[in-house]
Amino acid sequence: MADQTTTFRSRRSCLATPGSNPRFLEKAKGLDADQVFLDLEDSVAPIAKVDARKNIVAALNEGGWGSKTRVVRVNDWTTEWTYADVIEVVSGAGANLDCIMLPKVQTAEQVVALDLLLTQLEKVHGLEPGRLGIEAQIENALGLTNVNAIAQASPRVETIIFGPADFMASINMKSLVVGEQPPGYDVGDAYHYILMQILMAARAHGKQAIDGPYLQIKDLEGFRRVAGRSAALGFDGKWVLHPDQIAAANEVYSPRQEDYDHSENILDAYDHYTSAAGGARGAVMLGDEMIDEASRKMALVISAKGRAAGMARTDVWQPPAE
Repeated sequence: MADQTTTFRSRRSCLATPGSNPRFLEKAKGLDADQVFLDLEDSVAPIAKVDARKNIVAALNEGGWGSKTRVVRVNDWTTEWTYADVIEVVSGAGANLDCIMLPKVQTAEQVVALDLLLTQLEKVHGLEPGRLGIEAQIENALGLTNVNAIAQASPRVETIIFGPADFMASINMKSLVVGEQPPGYDVGDAYHYILMQILMAARAHGKQAIDGPYLQIKDLEGFRRVAGRSAALGFDGKWVLHPDQIAAANEVYSPRQEDYDHSENILDAYDHYTSAAGGARGAVMLGDEMIDEASRKMALVISAKGRAAGMARTDVWQPPAE
């Protein structure tokens, strides 16, 4: 289990980009998404997958991605394309790649299989063993049932992702609108159990939790509403399907400025007051609020999210004058 000081890649906005479209691949480089995943799966037609691999390798090697996390989503293990996706992409551009996203993960063994293949490729191509991460996408009932095992299947696993469209189909949910509540479900959130299962597995094993896409790309209000639900639970980010969704995701999954400032002030004050110079006290007042070790742990979470998002403090606590 990771502690609150674990440093994660920022993944507030994870932009889906079809590998079959070189123009989209080039445009994605200039967008303000934290992560871009170049897709070989659902957004690429079967007859276009081989050429899409070549497009992705070229785009990765050309550079220009800045500080973005660079990910390639391969096809799932039940298809005939997975092994060739991984081999061609890692062999061709492994040095310019951060993670492989594996969709429709149903068992821990599927993650282990990808780990073994990546290890062999890293050795063959002189890459640091273990440098390539894995993002595991949960898209059906079996995957959710096994999510705890999936999260700990490999040290490479960095994120657990909710894939709502396939998941809705797998449980026969009566809706065609991905991310919205199904007709007749008028109390609570139909996705709450799923999201919490993913979040608990992720947090128990020091991984990030990422929400899936909102397909109504022109409805930014709806995107914010749905994103706000998973952000409130503690999710780290969400897929975006259109450039217009990026700014909203970056905002929703970042701390509010006042919360970020307050978290940093809690950390500074607690560090001071628990020191010899501050009186070696474990519980003290910060303004009208009592803070202690539990407060520090909560503040570390908000602080880490703010720092990863590149936020700057606007209010700095100072110890009281002697």
